[in-house]
Amino acid sequence: MVTPDFAEPLATLAPSKPEVEKRELGQFFTPPPLADFIASFFHRPIQHWRVIDAGAGGGTLTFALIRRLVAQELRPLSFHVTAYEVDPDALALLRRTLVACAELCARHRIEFSSEVRAEDFIAHTCAALDQALFAPALRTFNAAIVNPPYRKLSVGSPAHRQLTAAGIEATNLYSGFLALLARLLEADAELVAIVPRSFCNGPYFLPFRRDFLARMALRRLHVFESRTAAFATEAVLQENIILRAERATQPPATVEISSSRGDIGDSIRSRLLPWSEIVQPDDPQAFIRLPASDSEHAAVASLAGITGTLADLGLKVSTGKVVDFRAREHLRADPEPAAHPLLYPCHFEAGALVWPKLGGKKANALAVPASRTDLLVPVATYVVVRRFSSKEERKRIVASLIDPARLPVATAWLGIENHLNYFHVAGQGLDPDLAHGLLAYLNWSVVDDYFRHFNGHTQVNATDLRSLPFPPSATLRALGKAVACGPSLPSQAELDPLVASYCVTHTP
Repeated sequence: MVTPDFAEPLATLAPSKPEVEKRELGQFFTPPPLADFIASFFHRPIQHWRVIDAGAGGGTLTFALIRRLVAQELRPLSFHVTAYEVDPDALALLRRTLVACAELCARHRIEFSSEVRAEDFIAHTCAALDQALFAPALRTFNAAIVNPPYRKLSVGSPAHRQLTAAGIEATNLYSGFLALLARLLEADAELVAIVPRSFCNGPYFLPFRRDFLARMALRRLHVFESRTAAFATEAVLQENIILRAERATQPPATVEISSSRGDIGDSIRSRLLPWSEIVQPDDPQAFIRLPASDSEHAAVASLAGITGTLADLGLKVSTGKVVDFRAREHLRADPEPAAHPLLYPCHFEAGALVWPKLGGKKANALAVPASRTDLLVPVATYVVVRRFSSKEERKRIVASLIDPARLPVATAWLGIENHLNYFHVAGQGLDPDLAHGLLAYLNWSVVDDYFRHFNGHTQVNATDLRSLPFPPSATLRALGKAVACGPSLPSQAELDPLVASYCVTHTP
Protein backbone atom coordinates (compact mmCIF):
# COMPACT_ATOMS: atom_id res chain seq x y z
CA MET A 1 0.00 0.00 0.00
CA VAL A 2 1.41 3.38 -0.98
CA THR A 3 0.97 6.01 1.74
CA PRO A 4 -0.39 9.49 0.95
CA ASP A 5 3.14 10.87 1.55
CA PHE A 6 4.15 9.47 -1.82
CA ALA A 7 1.20 10.80 -3.83
CA GLU A 8 3.15 12.96 -6.27
CA PRO A 9 1.38 15.69 -8.32
CA LEU A 10 0.82 13.48 -11.34
CA ALA A 11 -2.93 13.03 -11.12
CA THR A 12 -3.43 12.50 -14.83
CA LEU A 13 -0.85 10.51 -16.75
CA ALA A 14 -2.84 9.94 -19.96
CA PRO A 15 -2.59 12.51 -22.75
CA SER A 16 -5.98 13.46 -24.14
CA LYS A 17 -6.36 12.03 -27.64
CA PRO A 18 -9.23 11.48 -30.06
CA GLU A 19 -10.62 7.94 -29.79
CA VAL A 20 -9.79 7.12 -33.41
CA GLU A 21 -6.13 8.07 -32.88
CA LYS A 22 -5.91 5.94 -29.73
CA ARG A 23 -7.24 2.94 -31.58
CA GLU A 24 -4.86 3.48 -34.50
CA LEU A 25 -1.92 3.41 -32.07
CA GLY A 26 -3.50 0.70 -29.91
CA GLN A 27 -3.08 3.02 -26.91
CA PHE A 28 -4.97 2.56 -23.66
CA PHE A 29 -3.20 4.50 -20.89
CA THR A 30 -3.03 3.04 -17.40
CA PRO A 31 -5.01 4.94 -14.74
CA PRO A 32 -2.79 5.67 -11.68
CA PRO A 33 -4.81 3.53 -9.20
CA LEU A 34 -4.59 0.58 -11.60
CA ALA A 35 -0.85 1.21 -12.06
CA ASP A 36 -0.37 0.98 -8.29
CA PHE A 37 -2.18 -2.36 -8.27
CA ILE A 38 -0.05 -3.68 -11.15
CA ALA A 39 3.16 -2.59 -9.43
CA SER A 40 2.13 -4.54 -6.31
CA PHE A 41 2.59 -7.80 -8.23
CA PHE A 42 6.40 -7.71 -8.12
CA HIS A 43 7.69 -10.26 -5.67
CA ARG A 44 11.50 -10.58 -5.84
CA PRO A 45 13.68 -8.31 -3.67
CA ILE A 46 16.22 -6.56 -5.91
CA GLN A 47 18.96 -4.17 -4.80
CA HIS A 48 19.75 -2.81 -8.25
CA TRP A 49 16.71 -2.58 -10.51
CA ARG A 50 17.17 -2.52 -14.28
CA VAL A 51 13.65 -2.15 -15.63
CA ILE A 52 12.22 -2.00 -19.12
CA ASP A 53 8.90 -0.21 -19.64
CA ALA A 54 7.93 -0.84 -23.28
CA GLY A 55 5.15 1.39 -24.55
CA ALA A 56 5.58 3.54 -21.45
CA GLY A 57 2.94 6.15 -22.27
CA GLY A 58 3.14 8.89 -19.64
CA GLY A 59 5.25 6.74 -17.31
CA THR A 60 2.44 5.75 -14.97
CA LEU A 61 3.68 2.20 -14.42
CA THR A 62 7.30 3.15 -13.72
CA PHE A 63 6.19 5.85 -11.31
CA ALA A 64 3.87 3.40 -9.53
CA LEU A 65 6.69 0.86 -9.18
CA ILE A 66 9.00 3.46 -7.64
CA ARG A 67 6.25 4.56 -5.26
CA ARG A 68 5.93 0.98 -4.14
CA LEU A 69 9.68 0.52 -3.66
CA VAL A 70 10.20 3.66 -1.60
CA ALA A 71 7.30 2.59 0.64
CA GLN A 72 9.09 -0.63 1.55
CA GLU A 73 11.14 -1.02 4.68
CA LEU A 74 14.07 -2.46 2.71
CA ARG A 75 14.54 -0.11 -0.21
CA PRO A 76 16.72 -0.81 -3.23
CA LEU A 77 20.07 0.90 -3.77
CA SER A 78 19.51 1.88 -7.39
CA PHE A 79 16.82 1.99 -10.05
CA HIS A 80 17.36 2.34 -13.80
CA VAL A 81 14.52 2.34 -16.31
CA THR A 82 14.62 2.12 -20.08
CA ALA A 83 11.33 3.48 -21.40
CA TYR A 84 10.14 3.11 -25.00
CA GLU A 85 7.48 5.45 -26.39
CA VAL A 86 6.75 6.82 -29.87
CA ASP A 87 3.83 9.18 -29.27
CA PRO A 88 5.05 12.82 -28.98
CA ASP A 89 2.36 13.84 -26.49
CA ALA A 90 3.09 10.86 -24.26
CA LEU A 91 6.85 11.46 -24.54
CA ALA A 92 6.53 14.97 -23.13
CA LEU A 93 4.58 13.68 -20.15
CA LEU A 94 6.93 10.69 -19.75
CA ARG A 95 9.94 12.97 -19.37
CA ARG A 96 8.16 15.03 -16.71
CA THR A 97 7.19 11.84 -14.89
CA LEU A 98 10.78 10.60 -14.90
CA VAL A 99 11.89 13.89 -13.31
CA ALA A 100 9.36 13.21 -10.55
CA CYS A 101 10.72 9.64 -10.27
CA ALA A 102 14.26 11.00 -9.84
CA GLU A 103 13.15 13.44 -7.15
CA LEU A 104 11.28 10.72 -5.27
CA CYS A 105 14.27 8.37 -5.40
CA ALA A 106 16.64 11.12 -4.28
CA ARG A 107 14.41 11.81 -1.30
CA HIS A 108 14.88 8.20 -0.23
CA ARG A 109 18.57 7.88 -1.16
CA ILE A 110 17.99 5.59 -4.14
CA GLU A 111 20.27 6.17 -7.10
CA PHE A 112 18.04 6.80 -10.12
CA SER A 113 18.77 6.88 -13.85
CA SER A 114 16.59 6.62 -16.94
CA GLU A 115 16.81 6.31 -20.68
CA VAL A 116 13.97 7.37 -22.95
CA ARG A 117 13.96 5.68 -26.33
CA ALA A 118 11.68 7.58 -28.69
CA GLU A 119 11.56 4.74 -31.16
CA ASP A 120 9.50 1.72 -32.04
CA PHE A 121 10.10 -1.04 -29.48
CA ILE A 122 9.45 -3.88 -31.91
CA ALA A 123 11.68 -2.50 -34.67
CA HIS A 124 14.56 -1.65 -32.30
CA THR A 125 14.46 -4.93 -30.36
CA CYS A 126 14.12 -7.13 -33.45
CA ALA A 127 17.14 -5.38 -34.97
CA ALA A 128 19.13 -5.96 -31.77
CA LEU A 129 18.13 -9.64 -31.68
CA ASP A 130 19.35 -9.99 -35.27
CA GLN A 131 22.88 -9.09 -34.13
CA ALA A 132 23.82 -8.11 -37.66
CA LEU A 133 26.62 -5.66 -38.43
CA PHE A 134 25.66 -2.16 -37.22
CA ALA A 135 22.70 -3.58 -35.26
CA PRO A 136 22.06 -1.94 -31.87
CA ALA A 137 23.52 -3.73 -28.87
CA LEU A 138 21.19 -6.16 -27.14
CA ARG A 139 20.58 -5.11 -23.54
CA THR A 140 18.98 -7.28 -20.90
CA PHE A 141 16.96 -6.44 -17.81
CA ASN A 142 16.06 -7.92 -14.44
CA ALA A 143 12.45 -6.65 -14.45
CA ALA A 144 9.79 -5.57 -16.94
CA ILE A 145 6.53 -3.72 -16.39
CA VAL A 146 4.24 -3.13 -19.35
CA ASN A 147 0.83 -2.12 -20.61
CA PRO A 148 1.54 -2.82 -24.29
CA PRO A 149 -0.52 -1.48 -27.19
CA TYR A 150 -3.47 -3.63 -28.28
CA ARG A 151 -3.93 -3.83 -32.03
CA LYS A 152 -4.13 -6.60 -34.57
CA LEU A 153 -1.04 -7.14 -36.69
CA SER A 154 -1.68 -7.32 -40.41
CA VAL A 155 0.30 -9.93 -42.28
CA GLY A 156 2.98 -8.14 -44.24
CA SER A 157 2.98 -5.04 -42.03
CA PRO A 158 6.45 -3.79 -40.95
CA ALA A 159 6.00 -4.99 -37.37
CA HIS A 160 4.77 -8.40 -38.54
CA ARG A 161 7.75 -8.80 -40.89
CA GLN A 162 10.19 -7.79 -38.15
CA LEU A 163 8.74 -10.22 -35.63
CA THR A 164 8.67 -13.04 -38.17
CA ALA A 165 12.34 -12.41 -38.98
CA ALA A 166 13.05 -12.71 -35.24
CA GLY A 167 11.27 -16.10 -35.15
CA ILE A 168 8.13 -14.77 -33.47
CA GLU A 169 4.60 -15.50 -34.69
CA ALA A 170 2.30 -12.76 -33.38
CA THR A 171 -1.20 -11.73 -34.40
CA ASN A 172 -1.45 -8.71 -32.10
CA LEU A 173 0.95 -6.00 -30.97
CA TYR A 174 0.64 -7.00 -27.33
CA SER A 175 1.71 -10.59 -27.94
CA GLY A 176 4.66 -9.32 -29.99
CA PHE A 177 5.68 -7.10 -27.06
CA LEU A 178 5.45 -9.96 -24.56
CA ALA A 179 7.43 -12.33 -26.80
CA LEU A 180 10.23 -9.77 -27.16
CA LEU A 181 10.29 -8.94 -23.45
CA ALA A 182 10.68 -12.64 -22.67
CA ARG A 183 13.87 -12.55 -24.77
CA LEU A 184 15.25 -9.47 -23.01
CA LEU A 185 14.87 -10.71 -19.44
CA GLU A 186 17.65 -12.37 -17.49
CA ALA A 187 17.21 -15.63 -15.59
CA ASP A 188 14.62 -15.37 -12.80
CA ALA A 189 13.69 -11.82 -13.85
CA GLU A 190 10.06 -10.84 -13.35
CA LEU A 191 7.60 -9.58 -15.96
CA VAL A 192 4.38 -7.91 -14.82
CA ALA A 193 1.93 -6.94 -17.56
CA ILE A 194 -1.69 -5.99 -18.05
CA VAL A 195 -2.94 -7.46 -21.33
CA PRO A 196 -6.11 -8.78 -22.95
CA ARG A 197 -7.01 -12.32 -21.97
CA SER A 198 -7.46 -13.35 -25.59
CA PHE A 199 -4.01 -14.99 -25.83
CA CYS A 200 -5.07 -17.68 -23.34
CA ASN A 201 -7.03 -19.68 -25.93
CA GLY A 202 -7.76 -19.96 -29.62
CA PRO A 203 -5.66 -21.13 -32.58
CA TYR A 204 -4.33 -17.69 -33.58
CA PHE A 205 -2.33 -17.33 -30.36
CA LEU A 206 -1.11 -20.95 -30.19
CA PRO A 207 2.42 -20.22 -31.52
CA PHE A 208 2.73 -17.35 -29.04
CA ARG A 209 1.53 -19.49 -26.11
CA ARG A 210 4.06 -22.21 -26.91
CA ASP A 211 6.88 -19.70 -27.28
CA PHE A 212 6.03 -17.71 -24.15
CA LEU A 213 5.44 -20.73 -21.91
CA ALA A 214 8.77 -22.23 -23.03
CA ARG A 215 10.57 -19.11 -21.75
CA MET A 216 8.44 -17.81 -18.88
CA ALA A 217 6.96 -19.45 -15.79
CA LEU A 218 3.57 -17.98 -14.92
CA ARG A 219 3.36 -17.24 -11.22
CA ARG A 220 0.17 -15.24 -10.85
CA LEU A 221 -2.79 -14.40 -13.08
CA HIS A 222 -5.38 -11.87 -12.00
CA VAL A 223 -8.74 -11.73 -13.79
CA PHE A 224 -10.96 -8.64 -13.94
CA GLU A 225 -14.50 -9.95 -14.08
CA SER A 226 -15.79 -6.70 -15.59
CA ARG A 227 -14.75 -5.93 -19.15
CA THR A 228 -14.80 -2.18 -18.59
CA ALA A 229 -13.77 -1.45 -15.01
CA ALA A 230 -9.98 -1.71 -15.45
CA PHE A 231 -9.99 1.02 -18.11
CA ALA A 232 -13.19 2.76 -17.08
CA THR A 233 -12.31 6.01 -18.89
CA GLU A 234 -11.45 4.23 -22.16
CA ALA A 235 -13.67 2.42 -24.66
CA VAL A 236 -12.01 -0.93 -23.89
CA LEU A 237 -14.22 -3.99 -24.07
CA GLN A 238 -11.42 -6.54 -23.78
CA GLU A 239 -11.41 -8.82 -20.76
CA ASN A 240 -8.08 -7.88 -19.19
CA ILE A 241 -5.73 -9.80 -16.92
CA ILE A 242 -2.58 -8.95 -15.02
CA LEU A 243 0.12 -11.57 -15.23
CA ARG A 244 3.32 -12.07 -13.28
CA ALA A 245 5.85 -14.39 -14.83
CA GLU A 246 9.49 -15.27 -14.19
CA ARG A 247 12.15 -16.00 -16.79
CA ALA A 248 12.51 -19.79 -16.50
CA THR A 249 12.37 -22.77 -18.81
CA GLN A 250 10.43 -25.04 -16.44
CA PRO A 251 6.79 -24.49 -15.45
CA PRO A 252 6.00 -23.73 -11.81
CA ALA A 253 4.46 -26.28 -9.47
CA THR A 254 1.57 -23.96 -8.65
CA VAL A 255 0.03 -20.74 -9.95
CA GLU A 256 -1.92 -18.13 -8.01
CA ILE A 257 -5.25 -17.32 -9.69
CA SER A 258 -6.92 -14.22 -8.33
CA SER A 259 -9.91 -12.16 -9.40
CA SER A 260 -11.81 -8.99 -8.65
CA ARG A 261 -14.65 -7.15 -10.30
CA GLY A 262 -12.28 -4.53 -11.62
CA ASP A 263 -12.67 -1.44 -9.46
CA ILE A 264 -9.63 -0.63 -7.36
CA GLY A 265 -10.41 -1.47 -3.75
CA ASP A 266 -12.72 -4.37 -4.63
CA SER A 267 -12.21 -7.54 -2.62
CA ILE A 268 -9.81 -10.02 -4.21
CA ARG A 269 -10.43 -13.75 -4.28
CA SER A 270 -7.36 -15.93 -4.68
CA ARG A 271 -6.54 -19.62 -5.14
CA LEU A 272 -3.28 -21.51 -5.49
CA LEU A 273 -3.76 -24.18 -8.17
CA PRO A 274 -1.51 -26.89 -9.63
CA TRP A 275 0.13 -25.98 -12.94
CA SER A 276 -1.51 -29.02 -14.57
CA GLU A 277 -4.92 -27.40 -13.99
CA ILE A 278 -3.79 -24.16 -15.67
CA VAL A 279 -2.14 -25.73 -18.72
CA GLN A 280 -3.20 -29.33 -19.08
CA PRO A 281 -0.22 -31.51 -20.08
CA ASP A 282 -2.16 -33.36 -22.80
CA ASP A 283 -3.73 -30.25 -24.34
CA PRO A 284 -2.34 -29.78 -27.88
CA GLN A 285 -3.74 -26.22 -27.91
CA ALA A 286 -1.90 -25.26 -24.69
CA PHE A 287 -4.92 -23.30 -23.43
CA ILE A 288 -4.27 -21.25 -20.30
CA ARG A 289 -7.21 -21.96 -18.03
CA LEU A 290 -8.27 -19.46 -15.37
CA PRO A 291 -11.00 -20.76 -13.05
CA ALA A 292 -11.21 -17.43 -11.25
CA SER A 293 -14.81 -17.17 -10.08
CA ASP A 294 -16.48 -19.56 -7.65
CA SER A 295 -18.88 -20.73 -10.36
CA GLU A 296 -16.05 -21.47 -12.80
CA HIS A 297 -14.11 -23.36 -10.14
CA ALA A 298 -17.22 -25.37 -9.27
CA ALA A 299 -17.86 -26.09 -12.96
CA VAL A 300 -14.36 -27.54 -13.39
CA ALA A 301 -15.01 -29.82 -10.42
CA SER A 302 -18.48 -30.80 -11.72
CA LEU A 303 -17.14 -31.84 -15.12
CA ALA A 304 -14.05 -33.62 -13.77
CA GLY A 305 -15.70 -36.98 -14.39
CA ILE A 306 -16.62 -36.15 -17.99
CA THR A 307 -13.60 -37.01 -20.10
CA GLY A 308 -14.98 -37.76 -23.57
CA THR A 309 -14.23 -35.77 -26.70
CA LEU A 310 -16.12 -34.86 -29.85
CA ALA A 311 -14.04 -37.45 -31.68
CA ASP A 312 -15.27 -40.10 -29.23
CA LEU A 313 -18.81 -39.17 -30.28
CA GLY A 314 -17.93 -39.33 -33.97
CA LEU A 315 -18.80 -35.64 -34.29
CA LYS A 316 -17.12 -32.60 -35.76
CA VAL A 317 -17.78 -28.89 -35.37
CA SER A 318 -17.24 -26.40 -38.19
CA THR A 319 -17.88 -22.75 -38.87
CA GLY A 320 -20.78 -21.91 -41.18
CA LYS A 321 -19.74 -21.86 -44.83
CA VAL A 322 -21.57 -18.74 -45.99
CA VAL A 323 -19.68 -15.46 -45.55
CA ASP A 324 -22.45 -13.15 -46.66
CA PHE A 325 -20.35 -10.22 -47.94
CA ARG A 326 -18.54 -12.67 -50.23
CA ALA A 327 -21.79 -14.12 -51.53
CA ARG A 328 -23.84 -10.95 -52.03
CA GLU A 329 -24.94 -11.89 -55.52
CA HIS A 330 -26.50 -15.09 -54.14
CA LEU A 331 -28.39 -13.55 -51.19
CA ARG A 332 -32.16 -13.25 -51.30
CA ALA A 333 -34.27 -11.29 -48.83
CA ASP A 334 -37.22 -13.67 -49.14
CA PRO A 335 -37.53 -17.37 -49.92
CA GLU A 336 -37.69 -18.21 -53.63
CA PRO A 337 -38.50 -21.47 -55.43
CA ALA A 338 -34.92 -21.88 -56.70
CA ALA A 339 -33.22 -20.68 -53.52
CA HIS A 340 -32.18 -22.56 -50.40
CA PRO A 341 -32.84 -21.51 -46.77
CA LEU A 342 -30.03 -19.42 -45.29
CA LEU A 343 -29.73 -19.46 -41.51
CA TYR A 344 -28.28 -16.66 -39.40
CA PRO A 345 -28.21 -16.42 -35.58
CA CYS A 346 -31.37 -14.32 -35.78
CA HIS A 347 -33.24 -17.36 -37.11
CA PHE A 348 -33.11 -19.09 -33.69
CA GLU A 349 -35.19 -18.36 -30.60
CA ALA A 350 -35.10 -20.29 -27.31
CA GLY A 351 -33.03 -23.00 -28.97
CA ALA A 352 -35.50 -23.52 -31.83
CA LEU A 353 -35.38 -22.64 -35.55
CA VAL A 354 -37.66 -19.79 -36.65
CA TRP A 355 -37.41 -19.40 -40.43
CA PRO A 356 -38.00 -17.29 -42.45
CA LYS A 357 -37.91 -13.91 -40.76
CA LEU A 358 -39.29 -11.49 -43.30
CA GLY A 359 -38.68 -7.77 -43.28
CA GLY A 360 -35.49 -7.99 -41.23
CA LYS A 361 -31.94 -6.93 -42.03
CA LYS A 362 -30.69 -10.42 -42.83
CA ALA A 363 -31.28 -12.48 -45.96
CA ASN A 364 -33.44 -15.58 -45.71
CA ALA A 365 -32.29 -17.51 -48.75
CA LEU A 366 -29.31 -18.31 -50.91
CA ALA A 367 -29.70 -18.79 -54.66
CA VAL A 368 -26.60 -20.59 -55.91
CA PRO A 369 -25.96 -22.66 -59.03
CA ALA A 370 -25.52 -26.40 -58.76
CA SER A 371 -21.76 -25.88 -58.99
CA ARG A 372 -21.71 -23.99 -55.66
CA THR A 373 -22.96 -26.67 -53.29
CA ASP A 374 -19.70 -26.00 -51.40
CA LEU A 375 -21.68 -23.25 -49.66
CA LEU A 376 -24.44 -25.64 -48.58
CA VAL A 377 -25.05 -28.57 -46.26
CA PRO A 378 -27.66 -31.30 -46.68
CA VAL A 379 -30.96 -30.60 -44.94
CA ALA A 380 -30.76 -32.60 -41.71
CA THR A 381 -30.67 -32.20 -37.93
CA TYR A 382 -27.77 -30.09 -36.67
CA VAL A 383 -26.83 -28.30 -33.46
CA VAL A 384 -25.54 -24.76 -33.94
CA VAL A 385 -23.75 -22.39 -31.57
CA ARG A 386 -23.46 -18.67 -32.10
CA ARG A 387 -19.89 -17.53 -32.64
CA PHE A 388 -20.42 -14.12 -31.05
CA SER A 389 -22.29 -12.90 -28.02
CA SER A 390 -22.69 -9.35 -26.81
CA LYS A 391 -20.84 -8.24 -23.67
CA GLU A 392 -24.16 -7.83 -21.85
CA GLU A 393 -25.27 -11.45 -22.34
CA ARG A 394 -25.12 -13.77 -19.37
CA LYS A 395 -24.11 -16.82 -21.40
CA ARG A 396 -21.31 -17.32 -23.90
CA ILE A 397 -22.50 -20.64 -25.32
CA VAL A 398 -25.93 -20.32 -26.89
CA ALA A 399 -26.88 -23.53 -28.70
CA SER A 400 -29.89 -24.12 -30.95
CA LEU A 401 -31.32 -26.93 -33.05
CA ILE A 402 -31.79 -27.08 -36.80
CA ASP A 403 -34.88 -29.27 -37.08
CA PRO A 404 -35.83 -29.94 -40.73
CA ALA A 405 -39.48 -30.23 -39.66
CA ARG A 406 -39.44 -26.50 -38.90
CA LEU A 407 -38.47 -25.56 -42.47
CA PRO A 408 -41.71 -24.75 -44.33
CA VAL A 409 -40.17 -25.50 -47.74
CA ALA A 410 -39.17 -28.66 -49.56
CA THR A 411 -35.44 -28.50 -50.22
CA ALA A 412 -32.44 -30.79 -50.09
CA TRP A 413 -29.90 -28.13 -49.09
CA LEU A 414 -29.52 -25.19 -46.75
CA GLY A 415 -26.88 -22.57 -45.97
CA ILE A 416 -25.38 -21.87 -42.55
CA GLU A 417 -23.96 -18.37 -42.17
CA ASN A 418 -20.44 -17.77 -40.85
CA HIS A 419 -21.58 -16.39 -37.48
CA LEU A 420 -22.70 -19.91 -36.51
CA ASN A 421 -20.71 -23.02 -35.64
CA TYR A 422 -22.46 -26.29 -36.45
CA PHE A 423 -22.01 -29.86 -35.19
CA HIS A 424 -22.18 -32.62 -37.80
CA VAL A 425 -21.09 -36.16 -38.69
CA ALA A 426 -18.60 -35.88 -41.55
CA GLY A 427 -20.72 -33.16 -43.17
CA GLN A 428 -24.02 -34.95 -42.56
CA GLY A 429 -26.68 -34.41 -39.91
CA LEU A 430 -27.00 -35.86 -36.42
CA ASP A 431 -29.25 -38.53 -35.00
CA PRO A 432 -32.16 -36.56 -33.44
CA ASP A 433 -31.81 -38.04 -29.96
CA LEU A 434 -28.07 -37.32 -29.93
CA ALA A 435 -28.72 -33.81 -31.26
CA HIS A 436 -31.28 -33.04 -28.54
CA GLY A 437 -28.92 -34.35 -25.85
CA LEU A 438 -26.02 -32.30 -27.22
CA LEU A 439 -28.27 -29.24 -27.39
CA ALA A 440 -29.25 -29.59 -23.74
CA TYR A 441 -25.68 -30.28 -22.62
CA LEU A 442 -24.24 -27.22 -24.40
CA ASN A 443 -26.94 -24.99 -22.89
CA TRP A 444 -26.25 -26.26 -19.37
CA SER A 445 -25.08 -23.39 -17.14
CA VAL A 446 -22.23 -25.53 -15.80
CA VAL A 447 -20.82 -25.98 -19.32
CA ASP A 448 -21.01 -22.23 -19.85
CA ASP A 449 -19.11 -21.59 -16.61
CA TYR A 450 -16.55 -24.24 -17.59
CA PHE A 451 -16.13 -22.59 -20.99
CA ARG A 452 -15.44 -19.22 -19.36
CA HIS A 453 -12.46 -20.57 -17.43
CA PHE A 454 -10.49 -20.83 -20.66
CA ASN A 455 -12.30 -18.35 -22.90
CA GLY A 456 -12.17 -14.71 -21.89
CA HIS A 457 -13.79 -13.00 -24.85
CA THR A 458 -17.13 -12.91 -26.60
CA GLN A 459 -16.13 -15.09 -29.55
CA VAL A 460 -16.84 -18.83 -29.46
CA ASN A 461 -14.49 -20.55 -31.90
CA ALA A 462 -14.86 -24.08 -33.21
CA THR A 463 -11.48 -24.86 -31.62
CA ASP A 464 -12.84 -23.79 -28.24
CA LEU A 465 -15.89 -26.04 -28.62
CA ARG A 466 -13.64 -28.98 -29.48
CA SER A 467 -11.82 -28.40 -26.20
CA LEU A 468 -14.93 -29.06 -24.10
CA PRO A 469 -15.35 -32.44 -22.40
CA PHE A 470 -18.35 -34.43 -23.63
CA PRO A 471 -20.39 -37.25 -22.02
CA PRO A 472 -20.70 -40.62 -23.80
CA SER A 473 -23.13 -41.04 -26.67
CA ALA A 474 -25.48 -43.18 -24.58
CA THR A 475 -25.74 -40.46 -21.94
CA LEU A 476 -26.47 -37.75 -24.50
CA ARG A 477 -29.08 -39.89 -26.25
CA ALA A 478 -30.86 -40.62 -22.98
CA LEU A 479 -30.78 -36.93 -22.13
CA GLY A 480 -32.01 -36.12 -25.63
CA LYS A 481 -35.07 -38.32 -25.22
CA ALA A 482 -35.88 -36.49 -22.00
CA VAL A 483 -35.76 -33.00 -23.54
CA ALA A 484 -37.24 -33.77 -26.98
CA CYS A 485 -40.84 -33.83 -25.78
CA GLY A 486 -41.46 -30.07 -26.26
CA PRO A 487 -41.19 -27.61 -29.15
CA SER A 488 -38.39 -25.70 -27.40
CA LEU A 489 -35.88 -26.14 -24.63
CA PRO A 490 -37.02 -26.08 -21.01
CA SER A 491 -36.27 -22.93 -19.04
CA GLN A 492 -32.76 -22.63 -17.62
CA ALA A 493 -34.07 -23.34 -14.13
CA GLU A 494 -35.62 -26.60 -15.39
CA LEU A 495 -32.78 -27.53 -17.78
CA ASP A 496 -29.86 -27.29 -15.34
CA PRO A 497 -30.98 -29.96 -12.82
CA LEU A 498 -32.17 -32.20 -15.65
CA VAL A 499 -28.79 -32.16 -17.41
CA ALA A 500 -26.99 -32.59 -14.10
CA SER A 501 -29.04 -35.68 -13.29
CA TYR A 502 -27.73 -37.36 -16.45
CA CYS A 503 -24.27 -35.90 -16.85
CA VAL A 504 -23.08 -35.80 -13.26
CA THR A 505 -25.01 -38.53 -11.47
CA HIS A 506 -25.17 -41.07 -14.29
CA THR A 507 -21.94 -40.48 -16.20
CA PRO A 508 -19.78 -43.60 -15.94
